Amino acid sequence: MSTSESGGEPAAGALLLCRAAPDSVAAVAPLLGERMTLVGAGAGWSVLVPEGGPWRQGGEPVDRVVAGWAAALAVGAPWPVLALWWDADRAGCTLASGFHRPVGYVWLADGTPVAEDEGMRTVAARLGLDPVLDLQSLEALTRPDDGADARVRLRGLLAVLTRAGAALPVALAPGEPAARLGAAAGALPGARPTAAAAHRPTAGESRLASWMPWVGGPGARALALAQMAAGLPLTAWGLRRGSGGWTTAGLLLLAHGAVGAGYALSRRP
Repeated sequence: MSTSESGGEPAAGALLLCRAAPDSVAAVAPLLGERMTLVGAGAGWSVLVPEGGPWRQGGEPVDRVVAGWAAALAVGAPWPVLALWWDADRAGCTLASGFHRPVGYVWLADGTPVAEDEGMRTVAARLGLDPVLDLQSLEALTRPDDGADARVRLRGLLAVLTRAGAALPVALAPGEPAARLGAAAGALPGARPTAAAAHRPTAGESRLASWMPWVGGPGARALALAQMAAGLPLTAWGLRRGSGGWTTAGLLLLAHGAVGAGYALSRRP
C-alpha cells in the first residue's frame, strides 16, 4: 500500500465506481456534500474520486464513510455503486444497490481474506456478472495467496469488472492516497468536479426523471413514503455513530422521499 505524503503510515483512499454514464452520476453526486472528481470509466461506467475530508481531517474510518456514500448514491437510482477503499491496515469493497443492504469484502493489508465468501457471491449477483466464469475469478480473491497483497486483490476485482465494460483509468490506481488520486483524476480528459455544497434538482419532470427514474410511475407515492420511513432512523443512527457517510445516506433518502411525494401529489388529478 502507498505511504502518505508526510511519510509513515499508508494513506487512506477510495474510489466510487458507478454503473452509469457520467451525466447520470453528475445529477446526484453533489448531494453527498463532498468535493469529488467525476470521470468516465468505460462503457456505461463512471468513477467518483473523493478528496477524503471525513477521514483525512475528521478521523472517520474510510470504509464507513464510503459505505454511506455508496448507499446514498444508489438509493432510488437504477444503477449500483461499488466503493473500493483502503487504509493502513485493510482494504475492501462495498456494493450498494437500491434498497438492498450493502454487501462487500475485506482483506488485510497483506491480502489475507477476513470476510465471508457469501459477500463476494452477492456482489457478483447484484452486478449481473457471469455466474460461472466471473464468479470463479472473484472467489479466487477470497482464498489465501502469499503473493497477493490488498492492492493486488483490488486490481484483481477490477480485472473481473472489465468483462462487464468497466475500464478504470490507469492513473487511478487503488492503494494511492486520496490527495494523489484527486490530482490524477483532475488531469484526465473529460474530468469534471462535483460541487461540495448540496443542491436539489429542479421541479421539472425531465430533471426529476433523470435523478429519480421512479417518479410519476405506478406506486411512486408509496415508494416515496417508504424512502422517508427508512431515511429517518438511518439518519438518527448515523448521527449517533458520528458517521457522516451514513447520515448523508439517511438525509438523501428523506430528500428523495420528500421530493417524490411532493411531485406525486402535484400530479394527482
